[in-house]
Amino acid sequence: MKVLLFIVLALIAFLIYLLLRKSSKNLLFTTIFSILIIYIILNPKSCISFTISGAKLFFYSVFPSLFPFLVIVNLIFAFGGIEIYSKILGKILCTPLRLPKECSVVILASLFCGYPLGSRYACELYERKVINKVILERLLNIATNGSPLFIIGTVGTAMLNSTFLGYILLISNALSCIIIGLILPTKKTVNYSLSGNSSVAATQIKENPNFGVALKNALEDATKTCLSIGSFVVIFSVIISIIKSSGIYHTAINTLCSTGIIDHSILDGLFLGFIEITNGCSIVATSNLSLNVKILICSFLIGFSGLSITFQVYSFVYKYKVSMKKYLSLKVVQGIICTLITLLFLKLPFSLIEQETFFMNNSMLSSKTGFLAILIFIFLLPVILKKVRDCF
Repeated sequence: MKVLLFIVLALIAFLIYLLLRKSSKNLLFTTIFSILIIYIILNPKSCISFTISGAKLFFYSVFPSLFPFLVIVNLIFAFGGIEIYSKILGKILCTPLRLPKECSVVILASLFCGYPLGSRYACELYERKVINKVILERLLNIATNGSPLFIIGTVGTAMLNSTFLGYILLISNALSCIIIGLILPTKKTVNYSLSGNSSVAATQIKENPNFGVALKNALEDATKTCLSIGSFVVIFSVIISIIKSSGIYHTAINTLCSTGIIDHSILDGLFLGFIEITNGCSIVATSNLSLNVKILICSFLIGFSGLSITFQVYSFVYKYKVSMKKYLSLKVVQGIICTLITLLFLKLPFSLIEQETFFMNNSMLSSKTGFLAILIFIFLLPVILKKVRDCF
């Protein structure tokens, strides 16, 4: 076994040498995938276990909340929901973010169900010619944020043992999306009202589509989207598990941390969180780091979203030739902004423990009431910021 491991390592070293010599991207991917194949051949039982674990994660956690939401939103689109929501919430949500009011339904979908559904329905608007490519690229960075269920339930309550901290992370994430929308440059040639294209959405209302046909199409599209997302969840679960069980990975992490510059848990959590957000947050939450450091790292990972989510977004937008380098760079910026906002919350004059005690004991701040208050705050904030900006 040791001889085989030596041969594999020698082969890897030789391929890396060729890679550095020729600078071939194809060789890089071939090398990585070849290593994965070798690992699967040497550890078939482990890989089967990793795959089953990823499938359980999808079917028991992701699918139950994702599928009904997809079906309902598809029906909203089928019955002219774009035009209806644009009239009700378009000015409140979209005008301050310099987006056409037809984008309101996408922002709501992202706000309630999280990534990658914002990108999915942003592409839907683009395919219907309701928005152009410039607005599509803006909308992708504004409407790709974590869902309340994931941030409050999974990260806050389950991992950090505090629903209150989940609310802090949720508010920070929502504010970072708003700030990204305010700082993203716009082109003067873009008409943000898009009144001409609004007729596309308005026509759908007049057509009164058959409910049976609309439901059939909604179910088919939701199933296709869920299977696509599920495949990403499973394969990244396998990749993460392979990395975590690799002796080479742990040796590399221990070597980098031996200098004392960075803590082992921070590096481990950031690296795995860079690949897949849930694993990164879980590692950080179970570490011996201080609570504030845990919150800040989780806040960055939620804002950044990870490569797994990025590839899911790419699966929707690849045919439109959207720059993923720009998207990924802005997600890093959003992660930093999200971390800074969380840091500001942690630096408030009263202690975090006092805040949480007040939050938990006050009957007016129950979980449902608190979430409603956050939604109202998020809806009103863009309007307030627009008024402030207009004053200068």
